[in-house]
Amino acid sequence: MSAINLDHIDRRILDILQSEPGINATAIGERIGLSQSACWRRIQSLREQGVIRERSVRLDREKVGLNTMVFAHVKLTSHGRSNLTDFSAAVESFPEVLDCYVLLGNVDYLLRIVTEDIKAYERFFFEKLSQLPGIQEVNSSIVLAETKHTSVLPLAAAS
Repeated sequence: MSAINLDHIDRRILDILQSEPGINATAIGERIGLSQSACWRRIQSLREQGVIRERSVRLDREKVGLNTMVFAHVKLTSHGRSNLTDFSAAVESFPEVLDCYVLLGNVDYLLRIVTEDIKAYERFFFEKLSQLPGIQEVNSSIVLAETKHTSVLPLAAAS
């Protein structure tokens, strides 16, 4: 997948949308010197091109009772394409898994998992994750404190 050619106006729109997802085209246009309709057309174009994937609300996981975050490094027994595909599809069905990355190196996957507590992670591990076929090894790291978490891309650095 190749990068989309973005001009400085597109980048400014995206930067504002990342930091204020609920803002409307009128307010964005006022900030960057575009009419509401011109700004709206650019936003629609960015959506159609797949640059803007979704609008999201960020919840505080601890306030909703998900107090434990775990990073699990998963090593598979075999590296065939079907094993990777099967594992990815299985993990996609687990709501506890927020992120799943295929890695190069000594492990095959990195999972970010949230649960209510350590006991809930233990149940998830034994009843779901470790039951998947093809797993050779799982190393889990419990997060003690989150010092930075963002989904805001550094657009200024990419231009």
